[in-house]
Amino acid sequence: MSTASLAADLVRMFRAEGRIVIVGASLAGLRAAEALRDKGFCGPLTLIGDETHEPYDRPPLSKQVLKGWVRADHTKLPRMRDIDAQWRLGVAATGLDRVNKQVLLATGDAVPYDRLLIATGVRARPWFNPAEAALQGVFTVRTCDDAARLQAALRAGPKRVLVVGSGFVGSEMASVCCELGLPVTVAERGGGPLVGPLGGVIGDIAARMQRDAGVDLRTGVSVEALDGDAGGHVRRARLSDGTTLDIDVVVASLGSIRNVEWLAGAGLAAGFWGVGCDAGCRAFDINGVVTDNVFVAGDVARQPHVLYEYQFISMEHWDNAVCGAQVAANNMINLETERRPHLPLPSFWSGQFGVNIKGVGVCSFGDEIVFTQGSPEDYRFAAAYGHRGRIVGAVTFNHGKWLPYYAAMIERSAPFPPPPPGYDRAPDPAPMPARFPDPRVPTEMPDVVLTGHDPTSRGAEFHWTREPA
Repeated sequence: MSTASLAADLVRMFRAEGRIVIVGASLAGLRAAEALRDKGFCGPLTLIGDETHEPYDRPPLSKQVLKGWVRADHTKLPRMRDIDAQWRLGVAATGLDRVNKQVLLATGDAVPYDRLLIATGVRARPWFNPAEAALQGVFTVRTCDDAARLQAALRAGPKRVLVVGSGFVGSEMASVCCELGLPVTVAERGGGPLVGPLGGVIGDIAARMQRDAGVDLRTGVSVEALDGDAGGHVRRARLSDGTTLDIDVVVASLGSIRNVEWLAGAGLAAGFWGVGCDAGCRAFDINGVVTDNVFVAGDVARQPHVLYEYQFISMEHWDNAVCGAQVAANNMINLETERRPHLPLPSFWSGQFGVNIKGVGVCSFGDEIVFTQGSPEDYRFAAAYGHRGRIVGAVTFNHGKWLPYYAAMIERSAPFPPPPPGYDRAPDPAPMPARFPDPRVPTEMPDVVLTGHDPTSRGAEFHWTREPA
């Protein structure tokens, strides 16, 4: 028997009898399971999730759900096909035993696997003071239960809402408050809204947009403490500039934390920015050696990208979860020659204050920006970001139909500033500094982050689980 035919037999045997476990029963986990079945995997398939809910869509939670258009429990993701899987919902994974190929659960059970997909995503960063976080009226928004509770609080008509943080989610929630006719204050310790993902030039426009809509926007300040009444409900916020606010709802939009704690001691390159993996979604161990049986997809994945100097990139985007899951599924059940890379061009969208904001590429990789089309004064424009003479990102306000034009230029590393479009040229086409904050300055983190070249850098740590011999 030839080597090729032997390998083909092993692949057929694995597809028929191999055991695959997916930890993370959300968008990436569900789409990976569907892709596995589509591609002929017939073996036992297990999905593990710490929430009791079946997989649901998260983007509507900070938009349609808070507005009351859609109930939080009506956001379940559509099933593209039957996946014939064992679901372990409402139970968290607490450990990974790579030697014996087992996922350890909070119930004390151990789930065996032949190949594992890590798709545990992220969670909302909680309010820094646990006692204050426990006050009634203090919310974070990540799960459908979070959104349902906040929507009920907004429907009750609070006198004033305080949103802490002005990234995309925080800004969207402030926009919802304005649409509901609720007085809202936004406290941002950075220089303005969206400065982390889009820089100070766009941040100035976003700040004007919020204030035009009636938001009480406070920049360069942080919330130092929350005070509650005798009944345990939040009533006041004390700011770093010495002022106080009378409020009865607080929404903490402080960014996210990647769910990697359960991997402690597993010897993987897991840390603050997620789990390091190659472009084929195979996880790296702590020494940067690629593993054969552990794969990563979704928000928790951190992988090199050819368009961005092969730096490792972390993305909290819907498309990244779907496409990464499909690539991981393909590579889990194929030989090397049939495997493919996951090299997405990041893209995002946000609806706030009547403006549709869309972007493509890694805007925060750029150090210059140029307005190429439209009018920033009218909140209708396109802008491109440049780095070392090439275009690396673009953002549009109410101008999304042009996004594929800029995406194509980014993919071929077109020069920056880009050639002027055929019409609707911006009045001032001169590049200017994009004014991204120093990464050491506390502010809202971008949804897409470049984290260097070392798969074990940016917080990956190795801890002995026992003393070495």
